[in-house]
Amino acid sequence: MLVMIMITLPVIGVISALDYRQVEGALIAEEDLLRDQTEKSVTQSIRLMDAGLKLFDGTLDRRMEEGFGPVLAEYERAGRNPAEMDLSHVREELGGEMEIYIINASGVVEYTTYPPDLGLDFRQIPYFYDRITKIRLGDTFAADRVVAEPASGLLRKYAYLPSPDHRYLFELGLVCSAAETDRFDPQYQTLKAALMRLNPALEGIRIFDCYGRLINVTDSESPTDPAAINPIARAVFEEKQDRTLPNSTAGTITRYILVDLSVPDHPSDASRVVELTYSTAPLDARLAEMRFSHALLAVLASLAACCIAFPVSRRITRPIREIVDDVNTIARGDHDHRIRVSTGSEFTRLEMSIGIMVDSLKENIRRLRESEETLRQYSTHLEDQVRERTAELEESSRAANLYLDIMVHDINNANTVAIGYTQFLADALEGEQQEMAKKMLSRLNQSSYVIRCVATLRKARESEVVLTWMDLDGVIREQVANHLEGRVQYEGHPVTVLADDLLPQVFANLLGNATKFGGPAVGITVRVEERGEEVVVSVEDDGPGIPDAMKRELFRRFQKGEGELTGAGLGLYICRMLIERYGGRIWVDNRIPGEPECGVAVRFTLRKVGEGRR
Repeated sequence: MLVMIMITLPVIGVISALDYRQVEGALIAEEDLLRDQTEKSVTQSIRLMDAGLKLFDGTLDRRMEEGFGPVLAEYERAGRNPAEMDLSHVREELGGEMEIYIINASGVVEYTTYPPDLGLDFRQIPYFYDRITKIRLGDTFAADRVVAEPASGLLRKYAYLPSPDHRYLFELGLVCSAAETDRFDPQYQTLKAALMRLNPALEGIRIFDCYGRLINVTDSESPTDPAAINPIARAVFEEKQDRTLPNSTAGTITRYILVDLSVPDHPSDASRVVELTYSTAPLDARLAEMRFSHALLAVLASLAACCIAFPVSRRITRPIREIVDDVNTIARGDHDHRIRVSTGSEFTRLEMSIGIMVDSLKENIRRLRESEETLRQYSTHLEDQVRERTAELEESSRAANLYLDIMVHDINNANTVAIGYTQFLADALEGEQQEMAKKMLSRLNQSSYVIRCVATLRKARESEVVLTWMDLDGVIREQVANHLEGRVQYEGHPVTVLADDLLPQVFANLLGNATKFGGPAVGITVRVEERGEEVVVSVEDDGPGIPDAMKRELFRRFQKGEGELTGAGLGLYICRMLIERYGGRIWVDNRIPGEPECGVAVRFTLRKVGEGRR
């Protein structure tokens, strides 16, 4: 029953999840399509409104072009010096409907009849400055679109004409009448209502001009305060790139869409940035409803599967239960009990097989009982033999240790005498005979070193690991004092570590190796550094170094180096065995990182005795 349920429930869950994913994808795709249609509709509507405005806008061009006649005449009368021009008189001559602006080559309004725009610097609007500069350097009249005046927000019709000497750009600004304002200031409330009907998820619409100012989207009579700039709308206009800003906290998605209405012949850019705010609540509600319905269906399907699985599993497993009962009866010792025969060929074969197995089991039990007695007798005899062999091995071990002690003692004595005589010969002889004596002395020293290593290994292996407090500084100073073959530098570092009386052998081996492989002139440095509960000891030399490929194999037993000064391969193995005996680790580094030819640094760690335990 459990197997049936474990198979059925995941299948129901997977089917429900896949179906929900499909429905979720369809709902999201439908929502995206509706948003896309909304954005296309608002773009097309704004373009249509702008096309109508262009038609009326063009009817004012001739009037603006004729207005430049009095301005040019006054410029010539003033000797082409704008400071001498009577702009107020020219304005009255034009009927007082137009404001006059004189823009210098730097893009700054230097003279004007409209004080709020005096000193206005168009370089702060790079694209506009580039267009009016091109007009100033040309020879033709240029009419602009009806746009909102930057300072007051009033709608004006602007036009431009370069001065004859191209030093200045003349600009006329015609203030639109109330009737004209109504025509140039389209009401977007109708557009907003239509889009709301098209997309119920649309919460709000705002439209910005190229400066990032909110334009009229309600029934207000004047544009919004030009100081209120929307930085996002301004950035969308400058980058010419739409933006999507999701807000999971508020449950909204805000889209900024650029409606490009720019015309290369017009200095001003009439483009619009539309802000559409969508609510995700309708989609979330539909998805939540779908999740609930799918979960409910999955639960109902699971309950139905469980109700079906119980009676089916009982019927299927009835023969198995009968066989289990019979087998349990046999297991309790009734080997003569027979398996009941059930319907179904598979169960019949199973019952016959179990009967054969029971008969075989009865025969095996009889044989096992017969062999138990034989095994008991053999075990008794084997224990006696093991005790005899153990006693013999212990006796052999004691004899071997005795012979080893005698050999170490006698060979050391013989080596000591031979080393003394050989040293005398090496000092007394000369030439080739002296070289032979030195070689003999080297071999005797190596033999004595091997004997010491063997004695150290035997002592380390036979003695129990009983660590005590050791004065590391004293041990190092003692070994440095005994090491007369090389130059050893050690500044001293008092610290107590856990070790035993074999610790000096580590420093003796490392200092001896540094001198042997580095030569008598090698420089050796011993460093001690405390790192938390550990002490890191480094024995460094400036000898020829060790290749990186050999460093991992140096601590193996009988692993020898290369070259004429190779040793027996026991020194570093003993160091590793002792350091691991103390609970530390040992490794080989380059004395200078990345430069193996500049010397070797053998480093190992020891456990430090804390202040509270001393």
